[in-house]
Amino acid sequence: MGKMKPRTLSGFLELLPDRQVQFDKMIDALRASFSLYGFTPLDTPIIEAAEVLLAKGGGETEKQVYQFTKGDTDLALRFDLTVPLAKYVALHYGALTFPFRRFQIGKVYRGERAQRGRFREFYQADIDIIGDGSLAVINEAEIPGVIYHSLTALGLSRFVIRINNRKVLNGLFAALGLTERAGDILRTVDKLEKIGQEHTAALLVRDIGMEQSQADRLLDLLTCTQRGVSPIAALSAYSGKNALLDEGIEELFTVAKHMEDFGVPDTHFAMDLTIARGLDYYTGTVYETIIPDHPEIGSICSGGRYDNLAEYYTDKPLPGVGISIGLTRLFYVLEEQGYLNDNLLTAPADVLILPMTDDLAPAISFATALRGAGVRAQIYGEQKKFKAKMGYADRLGIPYVVFLGEDELAAGKVTVKNMVSGDQETVAPEAAIKGLAAGVAHQKTLPPVRQ
Repeated sequence: MGKMKPRTLSGFLELLPDRQVQFDKMIDALRASFSLYGFTPLDTPIIEAAEVLLAKGGGETEKQVYQFTKGDTDLALRFDLTVPLAKYVALHYGALTFPFRRFQIGKVYRGERAQRGRFREFYQADIDIIGDGSLAVINEAEIPGVIYHSLTALGLSRFVIRINNRKVLNGLFAALGLTERAGDILRTVDKLEKIGQEHTAALLVRDIGMEQSQADRLLDLLTCTQRGVSPIAALSAYSGKNALLDEGIEELFTVAKHMEDFGVPDTHFAMDLTIARGLDYYTGTVYETIIPDHPEIGSICSGGRYDNLAEYYTDKPLPGVGISIGLTRLFYVLEEQGYLNDNLLTAPADVLILPMTDDLAPAISFATALRGAGVRAQIYGEQKKFKAKMGYADRLGIPYVVFLGEDELAAGKVTVKNMVSGDQETVAPEAAIKGLAAGVAHQKTLPPVRQ
């Protein structure tokens, strides 16, 4: 039988070692950021009973779910981290303390058409705050602070968190007598950035049946920031005309008011009345985060407030607010746009130890001492020529090589070579350990993305 050609399925990503190190550092940075804000880690099964994952059912989501049967059990791979969270909270309600703040970073699966930057298996990073019966709007104001800290921890410097409130939109449509056509209007308005205000207004008139003056009035309001007018000021003309609109305006103002308090500079935050998000899901504040230099990327972090997380599993009202970062897609985009920091140390070791004699004990002892000092050390024990040994260190990008030859052993010293500068010195093992530890310590805190 001939050998099978190795291949990776379309839509599934495999990284080479150096890129995998960078990806893992992204995850480490996000874990640290989320933990800093008091979110607890959570991990749910990748495989669930299909009836649990598809409780809501229907639509495009069900078509994209990977389902299979094992024995008499109908199973499915999770397609996001929100539905498993809903199940988890409903199942463990009595054991949880509310508000329940969790973060989860893990793989999800969607059987959609694989294309550039979109995958069938990918990592998501989610945070959610779940309330028991109610949840204060201050939680909605805190989320942009988490977004800002998390993305800056990844090394990103140019991004904008765009915020709106679904109550504003729904209340506005009600005040204008457009409630029944709200979904169609929002889907049309979503094309604003691509086709411009004039063409969007034409679609609202032709396809939705709005009056030209009505369409112009609506779009003038939604795009007020483009004319330097604050959404709060623009919405003030509608104050008192609809209770839901008034509530949404107050919540939007509260979120905006606390941005600076939560450490978000005004350069990284904007109110945008065109942001809608999940028509049937989000009920309050909604978020979309963009990189202005690359609008073609779309939102790199999005989410919002929802009324009842676990309505398909329990009668208990569990409102919440959360965001999701598509990590695999973000990493792919950062790599493609040249944002990844190729100067980051991605080698599997900080020091490669080359024993130059048959006695391996000194090399083993020195490696053990290095590891005890927090320095990653690897012993090269293969019987290769010296050039091949050095080539190994060079190809892996290991920054330091330590030689232990007869002269070093006789003098009770080691020779340390800096692979970047080419400098080398022979010193006592204790001095070498101290110097190596200092030389590599700063590498451990470098972000995986360049400014």
